Amino acid sequence: MATGSLSVVVNSSIRALRQASAVRCFTSTINPSLSTQEVRVDKYVNHNHSYNHNNNNNRISNNNHSISNSNNNISIHNNKVKAVERLPNDDRERNSLYSDESSRTMAGVTASVRHDWSKDEIAKVYELPFHELMYQAGTVHRMYWDPSEVQQCTLLSIKTGGCTEDCSYCSQSVRHKTFVKPSPTMKVKEVLEAARAAKEAGSTRFCMGAAWRELGNKKNAFGHILDMVRGVNGMGLEVCCTLGMLNAEQAGQLKEAGLSAYNHNLDTSPEHYPKVITTRSYEDRLNTISNVRDAGISVCCGGILGLGEEETDRVGLLHVLATLPEHPESVPINALVTVDGTPLGDNAEDLTKVDAFDMAPMIATTRIVM
Repeated sequence: MATGSLSVVVNSSIRALRQASAVRCFTSTINPSLSTQEVRVDKYVNHNHSYNHNNNNNRISNNNHSISNSNNNISIHNNKVKAVERLPNDDRERNSLYSDESSRTMAGVTASVRHDWSKDEIAKVYELPFHELMYQAGTVHRMYWDPSEVQQCTLLSIKTGGCTEDCSYCSQSVRHKTFVKPSPTMKVKEVLEAARAAKEAGSTRFCMGAAWRELGNKKNAFGHILDMVRGVNGMGLEVCCTLGMLNAEQAGQLKEAGLSAYNHNLDTSPEHYPKVITTRSYEDRLNTISNVRDAGISVCCGGILGLGEEETDRVGLLHVLATLPEHPESVPINALVTVDGTPLGDNAEDLTKVDAFDMAPMIATTRIVM
C-alpha cells in the first residue's frame, strides 16, 4: 500500500451483500513513516428496508421478497435463504447464497451485478448531477447494507522503504530521496504482538504491508510472512496483506495460511499508467489480481486520484475493475498526499488538488457500477 495517500474503500455493490461489515477504518498505521490512512466503506445487509427481489427466472413479487427486521435476522423468501443470523465469513460461500439473484430495486433505483459496462455507461453515471449521484449511490448502499455497521482495522508496515519500483507518488522508492529510511522486515513475534494489541483495541482486521516490488525468490522472508498470517488468523482476526506481485503458487500458500484478502491496486487507467510508473506493467498488476482471485482470496484493488489524470482516466480505471470476471470485494479510492522528494511531490504545483467533490463522485460511481 503506497505511502502518501488518503483513501476510501468501497466494496462491490451487490457482491458486498456477502461482506461482514459496513464501514472498515484503518484507524491506526503502526509506522511513523507511513502516511496512509484508509476508510473502508463496505456494505452490509440493511434490515430496515424492504425491496423488490428479481431472479433469473423473472419471478417478481412486491410482497414476498423482503428483508424482515425481527431479531435482526435476514429473511429472503426465495426458498434458498431463510433466517440467517450472520452470513458465512468466506466470500465465495456468501456469494453462492445469492447466485440466483439478478437485481434489486428500491425507491426507484435498480442495482445489479454487471461485468459488461461500457466506458460511456460508466461516464454517464459519473457525470450525473451531484445530488442525484449521491442519492442513487446511497440508495444502493441501503438496499444491501446497514450503514451504521463499523469494523475497525489496523494497518502495519512490516517492511518499510527500499522498494526498487519507480512509482512517482511513493516515498518508499529507493529512487526517490524522501524522509523514509529503509528498514528490514519485522520479526514474526513483533508483528503478532502488534496484531494482539490491535485486537485488544477493537480491530477485527489486521493488514500487513511490505515495500518491495514482488515476493520473487524471497523464500526466507515469505516463510516468515506465512507464519505471521497463520498467527494473526489464529487470533480470530481477518488477515490482509499487500506484498507486491505474487505468482500463483505464492497466492495459494497465502490462502492455505489463512489470508482473507490481498491488496494490489491498479492506481489509474491503462492509458495514464505509463506516466506514473515504468518499472511494472499494467498487465503485471492484472496477473497478480488473477492469481489472488484464483487462489480463493478476496481482492482489494483500486486507485489514486491526483496523479495528474483526467476524469476520463478515472472512468477508465472503474471500467477495468467493473469488467473483470469477478469484481474486487474492496475498491480503495485514494487521494494523493504529495511527499517531498518524489517526482509528483516535487512538482505538486502542477497537480490539481483532490477535494471532496472529486472523491465523492468516484466513490458513488464505484458503489453503483460494482
